[in-house]
Amino acid sequence: MQFQWDWLCFSVLLFNAVKAEYQGSEVEVEDFDKNSEDANVDKSGSSLEVVYKTPKPTGEVHFTETFDDGMLSGWVLSQTKKEDTDEDIAKYDGRWEIEPLKENMMPGDRGLVLKSIAKHHAISAMLTEPFIFDSKPLIIQYEVNFQDGIDCGGAYVKLLSQSDDLSLEYFYDRTPYTIMFGPDKCGEDYKLHFIFRHKHPKTGDYEEKHAKRFDVDLKIFYTDKKTHLYTLVLKPDNTFEVSIDQTVVGKGSLLEDVVPPVNPPLEIEDPNDKKPEEWDERAKIPDSNAVKPDDWNEDEPPNIEDPDAVKPEDWLDDEPEYIPDPNAKKPEDWDEEMDGEWEAPQIPNPKCDKSVSGCGEWVRPLISNPNYKGKWKPPMIDNPNYQGIWSPQKIPNPDYFEDPHPFQMTPVSAIGLELWSMTSDIYFDNFIICSDKEIADRWAADGWGLKKLVASANEPGMFSQLIAAAEERPWLWILYILTLAVPVGLGVLFCWPSKKVDEDLEYKKTDVAKPVTKGELEQEMQGQEEELEGPNDNAGDGEDECGEDEDSEEENETAQGSREEESSKSNKSGSEDEMKEADESTGSGDGPAKSVRKRRVRKD
Repeated sequence: MQFQWDWLCFSVLLFNAVKAEYQGSEVEVEDFDKNSEDANVDKSGSSLEVVYKTPKPTGEVHFTETFDDGMLSGWVLSQTKKEDTDEDIAKYDGRWEIEPLKENMMPGDRGLVLKSIAKHHAISAMLTEPFIFDSKPLIIQYEVNFQDGIDCGGAYVKLLSQSDDLSLEYFYDRTPYTIMFGPDKCGEDYKLHFIFRHKHPKTGDYEEKHAKRFDVDLKIFYTDKKTHLYTLVLKPDNTFEVSIDQTVVGKGSLLEDVVPPVNPPLEIEDPNDKKPEEWDERAKIPDSNAVKPDDWNEDEPPNIEDPDAVKPEDWLDDEPEYIPDPNAKKPEDWDEEMDGEWEAPQIPNPKCDKSVSGCGEWVRPLISNPNYKGKWKPPMIDNPNYQGIWSPQKIPNPDYFEDPHPFQMTPVSAIGLELWSMTSDIYFDNFIICSDKEIADRWAADGWGLKKLVASANEPGMFSQLIAAAEERPWLWILYILTLAVPVGLGVLFCWPSKKVDEDLEYKKTDVAKPVTKGELEQEMQGQEEELEGPNDNAGDGEDECGEDEDSEEENETAQGSREEESSKSNKSGSEDEMKEADESTGSGDGPAKSVRKRRVRKD
């Protein structure tokens, strides 16, 4: 039983640890199942069949796209080139396709897939209705699946700023946008962008504001090859919230949690202020009163020859370390007048291999010089004229402004994907732009929610997950071995001796003392006395006479012991011991007479 409980506890702990490590999520997930009550899900046995229906918006939206019709209706491919780029890759000629997922696909479900490697991609579509930042929140939501992982590339979207000269055919990296949002990765740098362009109220210039990096590990979302849901919520109170799979991974304020800040500082450093020439920033200075000690020798070298070194006996003084290659031949086209006298290339001397200590002239090795002190320098002391680190004085910022409502951004009228990637088959699906969170959640339940359900049903068992986790993190094999070894060791330690304990218990049951009455004790003593008188007579009268006094003392002692036994009936073990000793004495006829006399007890 102890072994089973140990095994169960260790198994549960191991599974939870691997599962937590494998998922890598530390935040609370909202239950989207409450919005998917109408989903037609049929569970039978170990298989899961999901009947997919194209999501439909349940309220007012500014844009939706599912790609389930298999056509890019409303989407425009860019026909322009990227500026300041090599001509070979400047054109936006990356290929897009509408395809189902490679894994965990549902019949009828399709998405937009980026297909080309090391090419620029650009595709965009106009919103059903432009979004104006006034009194309603902005919600952007879409799905991404890195089906082949991701080496270097992005999967973010841009909300293009509304303007009269906006042309989707000329959509490129410098097309004005209001918001950029989504995942991006290159090397081991995993990012989740949220950038908005803020207009300077005085100069009219636009400046990008980046949300501070979110304190969450994003690697799993780029490597697990699952479909993930990305959501951005901007509210009129200047707050924002970023979620992955309906889990909040970051939130903050447009006024406080972006870099650079929306509002500039009230004061700035005076650009015309200069540090005075006499300003002393030295905290420490050499002591001018210090004197070099007389025994300080600056001429001592840092290293000297080891006087205790001895040349190895197998050192070959007459053998050079390198010799001319005997197999080398002068090239036929060698011109001594042009190239000089030809010499064979040098090769290591085969006689100076690892079997000997070395060749050539032996030189003593160098050791650190114990008398070396280096160049003397005076010690440093505090500078009495130290004035601190100089900094320019502050002046009022001439460009200062205060924008209390950065949420009121430039209206957006189009959505676009402008990407470069070194990995293909990046899957996009189920775009929605709206102002109602319930509409977005219902949209997610009808699309991403079913994908998640199918993916969960098709996940491998616990054993496969443990193997996969160990392949990513080899140190888990040690944990597996310990998990198996500890219960086995506990089982051997606690369960193996149980048979011996049972045998001891059975043996001790037959050893239980039985009560003896006074009459039974007297009869037993009388029988022993009769048996002992026979061998005692044969022993001779002389011996009886010599031991008469001893017999009297022993008989008195025995009688006293008998009376004590009669008065204490509860002492059972003592009676049994006396009976065993009497049996042993009577059983050996050739024993000494002295031992026999110790058993003689008077009848009274």
